[in-house]
Amino acid sequence: MIVLLLILVPVAGGLISLFIKNENTAKPFALVVSLITLAIALTGIYSSDANQLFYNAAWMPDLNSRFSLGLDGLSKILSLLTAISLPVVIISTYKNTYASPGKFFGLMLLCQAGMLGVFLAMDALLFYFFWELALIPAYFLCSIWGGERRIQVTFKFFIYTFTGSLLMLVAILFVFFKTPDHSFALQSFYHASLSGTQAQCMFWLFFIALAIKMPVFPFHTWQPDTYEQAPTAVTMLLSGVMVKMGVFAVIRWLLPVFPQAAQNNSSIIIAISVIGMLYASLIAIRQDDIKRLIAYSSIAHIGLMCAALFTNQQVALQGVLIQMFNHGINIIGLWIAADAIEQQLGVRKFSELGGLAQKAPALAILFVVMCLANVALPLTNAFAGEFLMFNGLFLYNPVVAGIAGISIILAAVYTLNMIQKIFYGNTVAVTENAHDSGFNVNAALVILVILVIVFGVYPQPIINLTASNAGIFITKIP
Repeated sequence: MIVLLLILVPVAGGLISLFIKNENTAKPFALVVSLITLAIALTGIYSSDANQLFYNAAWMPDLNSRFSLGLDGLSKILSLLTAISLPVVIISTYKNTYASPGKFFGLMLLCQAGMLGVFLAMDALLFYFFWELALIPAYFLCSIWGGERRIQVTFKFFIYTFTGSLLMLVAILFVFFKTPDHSFALQSFYHASLSGTQAQCMFWLFFIALAIKMPVFPFHTWQPDTYEQAPTAVTMLLSGVMVKMGVFAVIRWLLPVFPQAAQNNSSIIIAISVIGMLYASLIAIRQDDIKRLIAYSSIAHIGLMCAALFTNQQVALQGVLIQMFNHGINIIGLWIAADAIEQQLGVRKFSELGGLAQKAPALAILFVVMCLANVALPLTNAFAGEFLMFNGLFLYNPVVAGIAGISIILAAVYTLNMIQKIFYGNTVAVTENAHDSGFNVNAALVILVILVIVFGVYPQPIINLTASNAGIFITKIP
């Protein structure tokens, strides 16, 4: 029942919120609903009752598709990330104002419900349903509350993601007819009878859809513009959680359903992923906009996850499972600080900022901690996962690992350059009258900084949570 409540609570809260017109009611209501969802997620993680962690009911019997949900190690870590993210996002942007706040927060809650459904679905058709459910609210959030170029940017975002969704649907339907019992159940998909050519074609249809969602090079071009133009609260969910849907689907669906095709194409995917890491890092170095730098940084980190997944190394998969959670925490922290700067000063360009640490010391300290976590400094949460992923790459091919490792140096360059230009040196006209960030921003960042330090010093709880899934798909690849 816990898994069902994880979806029903944000769905019900989102639908109710759509009819709330008063901002002073909409915000606290959304926050309370998100905190209830977090409490349910934590209950599920610590529950040992299998009846609470799985739900199976009739849904579309004529299509042999069931409303099947499950909370295993893989879905636990991502459900926790999703449940943590929304209350932190709401707290950090609590003082921001939105037109039609009830609709804004209602769509945010529905988006959360869709993402949770993706992570919990044990039926391919149900998985696809939630995949689209998460996309639709995100589209309206970006197109209604976005920046000046929101229409053209959101259209590009829609075309990319809708195309990917159609490709995935084709692959799902084809595999469905190749299952032994013509079922959409997860285990039936794992036992589908596909010829080599069929598996190869369906693998690429599925992978392109997931590559767009993550995104990885060269399917990434929608992301920087969307992150820049979307409301920052929405960007936090997109980059912190929604991109993990693609990484998750590679682990849950792509690798075990098409094991031989994954093995045959691993070198190509690892190559484009590593190229994407270096490309995104070099582009990030050239940025003069905080939002665009964070966007390209995210592409580089996702590229590493994608490359690690196709090494067929258990240590690399364990690293990805850990890093999905940690990257979500870190990237949301960076967005919170970026939004705090933009909301107060009205600018995002490095060239227009300087000396902000003198006026906002608390924000400077918290932002620096999140930046150090973003470059995976030892004793921060990202170190363990990144170390394991590079270890897997090294076992796969030392030369590939060495080339990919260049991105670590580049990440340090663009991150430290951003810190120096924004916070240090002399104040400028824009920052002369700046003040420190407010309680809500500091509270949200402190929560994230605590997670960064705790899981950096002692990552074992996350390792234990994901250990049951770390090797489950490796043996399926010949």
